[in-house]
Amino acid sequence: MLVWLEQFLVRYPELTLFLVIAAGYWIGSFGIGTFTLGPVTGALFAGLLAGQFAPIPVSGMTKSFLFLLFLFGVGYSVGPQFVLALKRNGVRPLLLSLCVSLTGLAASILVAKAFGFDAGFAAGLLSGGLTQSAAMGTATDAINGLGLPEADRARLIAHMAIADAVCYIFGYAGVILFCTTIAPALLKIDLKVEARKLEDSLGMTVAKPDLASAWRKFELRAYRLTEGMRLAGMSVAVAETLVPNQRLFIHRIRRGQHIIDAAPDVTLEAGDMVALSGPRQAIVELIGPIADEREDRELLDVPVASADVLVINPNFAGSNLGDISKQEWTRGVYLRSIKRGGEEIPVAANITLERGDILRIVGPDALVQSASSRIGAIIAPSASIDFVVLGVAIFLGGLVGVLVTFPVGTVKISLSTSVGVLLAGLLVGFLRTRHPLFGRIPDGAIGLMTSLGLAAFVGLTGIQAGPTFFSALRETGLGLFLGGVIVTLLPQFIGLLFGHLVLRMNPILLLGALAGAQTVTAAMAAVQERSGSPVAVLGYATAYPIANILLTMWGSIIVLVVAS
Repeated sequence: MLVWLEQFLVRYPELTLFLVIAAGYWIGSFGIGTFTLGPVTGALFAGLLAGQFAPIPVSGMTKSFLFLLFLFGVGYSVGPQFVLALKRNGVRPLLLSLCVSLTGLAASILVAKAFGFDAGFAAGLLSGGLTQSAAMGTATDAINGLGLPEADRARLIAHMAIADAVCYIFGYAGVILFCTTIAPALLKIDLKVEARKLEDSLGMTVAKPDLASAWRKFELRAYRLTEGMRLAGMSVAVAETLVPNQRLFIHRIRRGQHIIDAAPDVTLEAGDMVALSGPRQAIVELIGPIADEREDRELLDVPVASADVLVINPNFAGSNLGDISKQEWTRGVYLRSIKRGGEEIPVAANITLERGDILRIVGPDALVQSASSRIGAIIAPSASIDFVVLGVAIFLGGLVGVLVTFPVGTVKISLSTSVGVLLAGLLVGFLRTRHPLFGRIPDGAIGLMTSLGLAAFVGLTGIQAGPTFFSALRETGLGLFLGGVIVTLLPQFIGLLFGHLVLRMNPILLLGALAGAQTVTAAMAAVQERSGSPVAVLGYATAYPIANILLTMWGSIIVLVVAS
């Protein structure tokens, strides 16, 4: 039976790959607390196991195709935030990400030199210790460009996969441990207390509902105004300001048999039926404890729309929500959520919006359309993929990567197709913030490109490394694991000192940025859990896209440095 299975896997390597991907996602789903291997590392272990079981052939073209799709998808998804992070006034998370990324590269090179690792082990040390499996792809490109015999290149690529597998587990768990336990102890802070302070500074007080809670809730109710109610005799504009720090609006009025729009200068009268929107608590406070609520279908028949809007307008970006909420054009429009770099960030009065943010707004259809035109452009759901832009961008990016060369000693090294395609994805992603209809690719398609592309590439790399796994592991001994510990923790310690002493960052934002600087989303989630607050994501969201690109590119750099 085992002989037949081995022959089947060898004869149908394409089916073996799907089995490895499935096994990788299954292995990656197991975890302890916030720690999980994740599907990519799971696919690596599954590939190593399959490679030891049978000599499965691996197509180099298939590996390259999958990895280029992944790289373009990564660049496309983080492009807006990567480019705009370079322009932001709040550059501290950006500087921290640069510090951590450069320290990680330097630590990887120094450890590799000290332990005498070859270029393959060095690349795996970097990708595993810094938990950036994508660096294996750019490192593979660099190894293939070294001009070595095929057998030597295959050996280096196998060593890279082995080192990544050895170093990744602590690389992932180490950042979680550092951000949630070691760093707070060194800073001598209580995460919950610091989070409350930051929330207060952002206008996110929990005890008393504020602007943030008002923007997240939306109800439309109809009430009849009776004699003696404080609203009777007031103008609409005055009535809407009666509940402090709340966004509450009167939309329509039934007066007799007629329905009229509630313009700000209209005076409310006893007997009027009013349709108003806002948080439930604010509505009750405005109307009073004894309210004559009515079910008036015609009055309440206000076309309500919800839209995801991409922030494009440069005059809008850089403003905080508190100031924006006071502008006339936001009347009747509510903000449900903000996404920045794929992560949802808190909605609070002092949150500053950035170009490339995605806002989910809700309100009467006409008002939503008007507000969207001021903010940027509505991201309409689309199932179509702009394959022309996708194909041409990957081709041109790869072409540039081949043509752009730089000297390393007496040898000229190309930028590589992988780095070129990554930069092409960044460019197309950034252009979306200026031309929303250019190069449209649905989020689901990007998710498939990035998730499947990297898991399949890493799984194939594991298959190649499987036959030499144990012999190579004996060659490096305990030094590979210890080297990975250094590569993981040293950037965190240096980043903590730099962020605290030089950049003077808020401790919660600092911890979020440290997690983002080594692309460990679970570490950011663990900080949120320990602090009882989502605000750590504000530091993470700026640091992550920078680190995601730099750490991926470091795969090429470390191979060139160690091999020279």
